Amino acid sequence: MALQGYLALWCAVFGTVALVGYARSLAGTTAAQRAVRVLGRIEQVREPRHGSSQRDGIPVVVTFQDPSSGEEFTVTNDDGHGERITAAWTGREIGVRYPRGRPHAYQFFTGDLQAGRRGLGWPNFALFLIYVGLVVFAAIAWNWPWALIGFGVPWTLSGVWYMPQSARAVRRRIDALTFQPPVPGRVVAVLTDTDTDSEGGTFTSHTPVIAFTTHEGTAVTAYCPDGLPDPTKSRGRDVTIHYDPDDPAVFTPNLASEHRSRTLDITCGTAALLIGVAAAVVGAVLL
Repeated sequence: MALQGYLALWCAVFGTVALVGYARSLAGTTAAQRAVRVLGRIEQVREPRHGSSQRDGIPVVVTFQDPSSGEEFTVTNDDGHGERITAAWTGREIGVRYPRGRPHAYQFFTGDLQAGRRGLGWPNFALFLIYVGLVVFAAIAWNWPWALIGFGVPWTLSGVWYMPQSARAVRRRIDALTFQPPVPGRVVAVLTDTDTDSEGGTFTSHTPVIAFTTHEGTAVTAYCPDGLPDPTKSRGRDVTIHYDPDDPAVFTPNLASEHRSRTLDITCGTAALLIGVAAAVVGAVLL
Protein backbone atom coordinates (compact mmCIF):
# COMPACT_ATOMS: atom_id res chain seq x y z
CA MET A 1 0.00 0.00 0.00
CA ALA A 2 1.33 3.42 -0.94
CA LEU A 3 2.11 6.02 1.68
CA GLN A 4 -1.01 7.98 0.72
CA GLY A 5 -3.10 4.87 1.30
CA TYR A 6 -1.73 4.38 4.83
CA LEU A 7 -2.37 8.03 5.58
CA ALA A 8 -5.93 7.81 4.27
CA LEU A 9 -6.58 4.70 6.38
CA TRP A 10 -5.05 6.35 9.46
CA CYS A 11 -7.16 9.50 9.03
CA ALA A 12 -10.30 7.50 8.26
CA VAL A 13 -10.00 5.37 11.40
CA PHE A 14 -9.25 8.17 13.82
CA GLY A 15 -11.57 10.58 12.00
CA THR A 16 -14.38 8.10 12.59
CA VAL A 17 -13.45 7.84 16.26
CA ALA A 18 -13.50 11.64 16.54
CA LEU A 19 -16.80 12.05 14.71
CA VAL A 20 -18.52 9.35 16.76
CA GLY A 21 -17.16 10.87 19.96
CA TYR A 22 -18.30 14.39 19.10
CA ALA A 23 -21.70 13.12 17.96
CA ARG A 24 -22.18 11.24 21.24
CA SER A 25 -21.17 14.35 23.16
CA LEU A 26 -23.70 16.48 21.28
CA ALA A 27 -26.35 13.85 21.95
CA GLY A 28 -25.41 13.74 25.63
CA THR A 29 -24.74 9.99 25.62
CA THR A 30 -21.07 9.76 26.62
CA ALA A 31 -20.22 7.93 29.84
CA ALA A 32 -19.06 11.18 31.40
CA GLN A 33 -22.36 12.88 30.57
CA ARG A 34 -24.47 9.99 31.85
CA ALA A 35 -22.61 9.90 35.16
CA VAL A 36 -24.13 11.65 38.15
CA ARG A 37 -21.88 14.24 39.80
CA VAL A 38 -22.73 15.61 43.21
CA LEU A 39 -20.94 17.35 46.05
CA GLY A 40 -20.30 15.26 49.12
CA ARG A 41 -19.17 16.41 52.54
CA ILE A 42 -16.42 14.96 54.71
CA GLU A 43 -17.97 14.11 58.07
CA GLN A 44 -15.05 12.39 59.75
CA VAL A 45 -11.28 12.31 59.28
CA ARG A 46 -8.91 9.70 60.70
CA GLU A 47 -5.14 9.97 60.84
CA PRO A 48 -3.33 7.49 58.56
CA ARG A 49 -1.48 4.76 60.40
CA HIS A 50 2.24 5.43 60.72
CA GLY A 51 4.14 3.24 58.25
CA SER A 52 1.13 2.50 56.05
CA SER A 53 1.00 3.24 52.31
CA GLN A 54 0.38 6.68 50.86
CA ARG A 55 -1.61 5.05 48.06
CA ASP A 56 -4.59 4.62 50.38
CA GLY A 57 -5.21 8.32 50.95
CA ILE A 58 -6.37 9.88 54.20
CA PRO A 59 -9.22 7.80 55.69
CA VAL A 60 -12.47 9.78 55.61
CA VAL A 61 -16.20 9.29 55.95
CA VAL A 62 -18.26 11.16 53.34
CA THR A 63 -21.99 11.80 53.01
CA PHE A 64 -23.75 12.67 49.75
CA GLN A 65 -27.31 12.72 48.45
CA ASP A 66 -28.54 11.01 45.30
CA PRO A 67 -30.56 13.72 43.48
CA SER A 68 -32.89 11.25 41.74
CA SER A 69 -34.07 9.44 44.87
CA GLY A 70 -33.24 11.98 47.57
CA GLU A 71 -31.58 9.19 49.55
CA GLU A 72 -28.48 10.11 51.58
CA PHE A 73 -25.45 7.83 51.60
CA THR A 74 -22.59 7.62 54.09
CA VAL A 75 -19.50 6.05 52.55
CA THR A 76 -15.74 5.75 53.01
CA ASN A 77 -12.76 5.95 50.66
CA ASP A 78 -11.64 2.37 51.33
CA ASP A 79 -10.87 0.03 48.41
CA GLY A 80 -9.63 2.74 46.05
CA HIS A 81 -12.81 4.67 45.33
CA GLY A 82 -11.47 7.20 42.84
CA GLU A 83 -8.75 9.74 43.61
CA ARG A 84 -6.62 9.59 46.71
CA ILE A 85 -7.68 12.17 49.24
CA THR A 86 -4.42 13.83 50.28
CA ALA A 87 -5.88 16.71 52.31
CA ALA A 88 -8.97 16.42 54.49
CA TRP A 89 -10.91 18.25 57.14
CA THR A 90 -14.40 17.96 58.55
CA GLY A 91 -16.79 19.91 56.35
CA ARG A 92 -14.66 19.85 53.22
CA GLU A 93 -16.73 19.44 50.08
CA ILE A 94 -15.58 16.72 47.71
CA GLY A 95 -16.87 15.58 44.33
CA VAL A 96 -18.64 12.23 44.02
CA ARG A 97 -19.24 10.59 40.63
CA TYR A 98 -21.20 7.42 39.91
CA PRO A 99 -23.23 5.76 37.10
CA ARG A 100 -26.85 6.87 37.05
CA GLY A 101 -28.91 4.71 39.38
CA ARG A 102 -25.82 3.11 40.98
CA PRO A 103 -24.70 5.37 43.84
CA HIS A 104 -22.87 2.48 45.49
CA ALA A 105 -20.40 2.53 42.55
CA TYR A 106 -19.15 5.95 43.68
CA GLN A 107 -15.79 7.50 42.84
CA PHE A 108 -14.32 10.48 44.68
CA PHE A 109 -12.59 13.36 42.91
CA THR A 110 -11.23 16.64 44.26
CA GLY A 111 -11.19 18.73 41.06
CA ASP A 112 -13.80 20.90 39.38
CA LEU A 113 -17.27 19.31 39.46
CA GLN A 114 -17.89 20.37 35.85
CA ALA A 115 -14.49 19.46 34.37
CA GLY A 116 -14.47 16.65 31.81
CA ARG A 117 -18.19 16.04 31.94
CA ARG A 118 -18.63 16.40 28.15
CA GLY A 119 -16.56 13.28 27.47
CA LEU A 120 -14.36 14.84 24.77
CA GLY A 121 -11.05 13.32 25.87
CA TRP A 122 -10.91 10.48 23.31
CA PRO A 123 -12.27 12.49 20.35
CA ASN A 124 -9.71 15.23 20.99
CA PHE A 125 -6.95 12.64 21.23
CA ALA A 126 -8.10 11.13 17.92
CA LEU A 127 -7.79 14.56 16.27
CA PHE A 128 -4.28 14.86 17.68
CA LEU A 129 -3.35 11.50 16.13
CA ILE A 130 -4.68 12.67 12.76
CA TYR A 131 -2.44 15.73 13.03
CA VAL A 132 0.54 13.52 13.88
CA GLY A 133 -0.18 11.39 10.82
CA LEU A 134 -0.27 14.45 8.56
CA VAL A 135 3.03 15.72 9.95
CA VAL A 136 4.71 12.34 9.45
CA PHE A 137 3.35 12.14 5.90
CA ALA A 138 4.65 15.64 5.10
CA ALA A 139 8.07 14.80 6.54
CA ILE A 140 8.38 11.59 4.48
CA ALA A 141 6.73 12.69 1.24
CA TRP A 142 8.09 16.23 1.00
CA ASN A 143 11.05 16.86 3.30
CA TRP A 144 12.08 16.10 6.86
CA PRO A 145 12.12 19.79 7.96
CA TRP A 146 8.32 19.59 7.88
CA ALA A 147 8.61 17.44 11.00
CA LEU A 148 10.38 20.31 12.76
CA ILE A 149 7.69 22.76 11.66
CA GLY A 150 4.90 20.35 12.58
CA PHE A 151 6.38 19.97 16.05
CA GLY A 152 7.58 23.52 16.60
CA VAL A 153 4.47 25.50 15.67
CA PRO A 154 1.94 23.82 18.01
CA TRP A 155 4.59 23.51 20.73
CA THR A 156 5.25 27.26 20.53
CA LEU A 157 1.56 28.13 20.53
CA SER A 158 0.94 25.92 23.57
CA GLY A 159 3.89 27.57 25.34
CA VAL A 160 2.58 31.05 24.56
CA TRP A 161 -0.81 30.00 25.97
CA TYR A 162 0.60 28.16 29.01
CA MET A 163 3.32 30.46 30.32
CA PRO A 164 1.20 33.52 31.28
CA GLN A 165 -1.43 31.31 32.91
CA SER A 166 1.22 29.38 34.83
CA ALA A 167 2.93 32.58 35.99
CA ARG A 168 -0.39 34.01 37.21
CA ALA A 169 -1.28 30.77 39.01
CA VAL A 170 2.08 30.60 40.79
CA ARG A 171 1.86 34.27 41.76
CA ARG A 172 -1.66 33.78 43.14
CA ARG A 173 -0.50 30.72 45.09
CA ILE A 174 2.37 32.59 46.76
CA ASP A 175 0.14 35.59 47.50
CA ALA A 176 -2.40 33.30 49.14
CA LEU A 177 0.26 31.49 51.19
CA THR A 178 1.60 34.78 52.54
CA PHE A 179 -1.77 36.48 53.03
CA GLN A 180 -1.78 35.88 56.79
CA PRO A 181 0.64 34.64 59.47
CA PRO A 182 1.56 30.94 59.48
CA VAL A 183 0.24 28.44 62.01
CA PRO A 184 2.00 25.65 63.94
CA GLY A 185 1.73 22.10 62.67
CA ARG A 186 3.04 18.67 63.54
CA VAL A 187 4.07 15.58 61.58
CA VAL A 188 1.73 12.88 62.86
CA ALA A 189 2.85 9.98 60.65
CA VAL A 190 5.26 9.00 57.90
CA LEU A 191 3.91 6.73 55.18
CA THR A 192 6.25 4.24 53.53
CA ASP A 193 6.06 2.67 50.08
CA THR A 194 8.49 0.30 48.39
CA ASP A 195 8.41 0.11 44.59
CA THR A 196 10.35 -1.60 41.84
CA ASP A 197 11.95 0.32 38.97
CA SER A 198 12.21 -0.77 35.33
CA GLU A 199 15.54 -2.53 35.98
CA GLY A 200 14.21 -4.63 38.83
CA GLY A 201 15.74 -2.57 41.63
CA THR A 202 13.73 -1.46 44.63
CA PHE A 203 13.41 1.99 46.13
CA THR A 204 11.53 3.31 49.15
CA SER A 205 9.62 6.59 49.39
CA HIS A 206 8.48 8.35 52.54
CA THR A 207 5.49 10.72 52.74
CA PRO A 208 5.00 12.77 55.91
CA VAL A 209 1.47 13.48 57.10
CA ILE A 210 0.95 16.88 58.74
CA ALA A 211 -1.82 18.03 61.05
CA PHE A 212 -2.48 21.72 61.60
CA THR A 213 -5.33 23.99 62.61
CA THR A 214 -6.08 27.11 60.58
CA HIS A 215 -6.77 30.54 62.07
CA GLU A 216 -10.43 29.85 61.32
CA GLY A 217 -10.37 26.72 63.53
CA THR A 218 -10.34 24.11 60.77
CA ALA A 219 -8.33 20.99 61.71
CA VAL A 220 -6.50 19.81 58.57
CA THR A 221 -4.75 16.49 57.98
CA ALA A 222 -2.71 16.37 54.79
CA TYR A 223 0.13 14.67 52.94
CA CYS A 224 3.28 16.77 52.72
CA PRO A 225 5.44 15.20 49.97
CA ASP A 226 7.72 18.24 49.59
CA GLY A 227 9.39 20.84 51.75
CA LEU A 228 10.48 18.78 54.77
CA PRO A 229 14.14 17.84 55.25
CA ASP A 230 14.85 14.22 56.19
CA PRO A 231 11.22 13.08 55.92
CA THR A 232 12.11 9.54 57.05
CA LYS A 233 12.68 10.71 60.63
CA SER A 234 10.17 13.57 60.67
CA ARG A 235 7.42 11.93 62.75
CA GLY A 236 6.65 14.09 65.77
CA ARG A 237 8.43 17.13 64.34
CA ASP A 238 6.90 20.55 64.86
CA VAL A 239 6.62 22.60 61.69
CA THR A 240 5.38 26.01 60.58
CA ILE A 241 2.62 25.95 57.98
CA HIS A 242 1.73 28.65 55.46
CA TYR A 243 -1.68 27.96 53.89
CA ASP A 244 -4.29 29.41 51.56
CA PRO A 245 -7.22 30.69 53.68
CA ASP A 246 -9.67 29.88 50.89
CA ASP A 247 -8.33 26.33 50.41
CA PRO A 248 -6.25 24.80 53.25
CA ALA A 249 -5.30 21.94 50.89
CA VAL A 250 -2.84 24.46 49.43
CA PHE A 251 -0.06 24.80 52.00
CA THR A 252 3.68 24.58 52.50
CA PRO A 253 6.07 24.14 55.43
CA ASN A 254 8.82 25.80 53.39
CA LEU A 255 7.94 29.12 51.79
CA ALA A 256 11.42 29.52 50.33
CA SER A 257 10.91 26.35 48.26
CA GLU A 258 7.76 27.90 46.76
CA HIS A 259 9.77 30.88 45.54
CA ARG A 260 12.43 28.53 44.12
CA SER A 261 9.76 26.49 42.32
CA ARG A 262 8.36 29.71 40.85
CA THR A 263 11.76 30.57 39.39
CA LEU A 264 12.23 27.02 38.13
CA ASP A 265 8.79 26.98 36.51
CA ILE A 266 9.48 30.22 34.64
CA THR A 267 12.91 28.96 33.55
CA CYS A 268 11.57 25.64 32.27
CA GLY A 269 8.65 27.32 30.51
CA THR A 270 10.94 29.78 28.77
CA ALA A 271 13.31 26.99 27.70
CA ALA A 272 10.41 24.93 26.32
CA LEU A 273 9.09 27.93 24.41
CA LEU A 274 12.53 28.60 22.89
CA ILE A 275 12.81 24.95 21.81
CA GLY A 276 9.51 25.24 19.92
CA VAL A 277 10.51 28.50 18.26
CA ALA A 278 13.92 27.12 17.31
CA ALA A 279 12.40 23.96 15.78
CA ALA A 280 9.91 25.96 13.69
CA VAL A 281 12.55 28.46 12.50
CA VAL A 282 15.12 25.80 11.63
CA GLY A 283 12.50 23.79 9.76
CA ALA A 284 11.40 26.83 7.76
CA VAL A 285 14.99 27.76 6.90
CA LEU A 286 15.84 24.24 5.73
CA LEU A 287 12.85 23.87 3.40
